[in-house]
Amino acid sequence: MKPTYPSRDREKIVADAIWPVASELRMIDVVDLISMLRFERYANLADIVATAAELYYLPDTVKLGIGGDYKLDWDTAAKVVLDLELRPIGVTIYVRLTLEHDKAGVEIAHIVFDQPDEDPDVNTAFLEAALATAAYRPLPEAMSAESRPEAA
Repeated sequence: MKPTYPSRDREKIVADAIWPVASELRMIDVVDLISMLRFERYANLADIVATAAELYYLPDTVKLGIGGDYKLDWDTAAKVVLDLELRPIGVTIYVRLTLEHDKAGVEIAHIVFDQPDEDPDVNTAFLEAALATAAYRPLPEAMSAESRPEAA
């Protein structure tokens, strides 16, 4: 997705919505995630994603998409990328969630609104409201690099 003003806002909204699930997934040993991707154990991986999301979202809101990818080299830390589908009522978001040793990242591949508006700001507000409605409780914002407390 080419970065635009609405896409940056939407990426922030999705990152704020998905960070608790990403935190749960980061607790899993990266070797296990890589082996599931490598040996195409997508049903097992889908169960893990569903289990990580069930504490925060209504059932079937966060699902594993078509799989994922990994980067594993001798001289770098492992990185796992999972294709996720977020399906709150009225919108579907296709996301690539990157899990690394000390951080996670979100990249929106595509967003489909069931009834899109011509105004992108209205669609962005709808996206935020739909994700908030699908959550069991209000979610705090994700901590960005700029908002981290300084090391003393």
